[in-house]
Amino acid sequence: MGIEGLLIFLLIGAIAGWLAGVIMKGFGFGLVGNIIVGIVGAFVAGLVLPMVGVSIGGGILGSIIHATIGAVILLFIIGLVRRG
Repeated sequence: MGIEGLLIFLLIGAIAGWLAGVIMKGFGFGLVGNIIVGIVGAFVAGLVLPMVGVSIGGGILGSIIHATIGAVILLFIIGLVRRG
């Protein structure tokens, strides 16, 4: 992966983490935290979505949607663990 690919990877993670924070209201982790949440969310979505038969598609927009769904799932689980 070149420098351009790495920058796109980090940008998608940041956008997905920020969107998940907006959707879940009250979960804001700053720029670095949002990137981490977005990247981990993309990994979670990569595991969960194929199990339920969901396919988002390709491209940057598809990647952002995919990572955002995973990040929302991740933040939901974090919220459940914090309450318990």
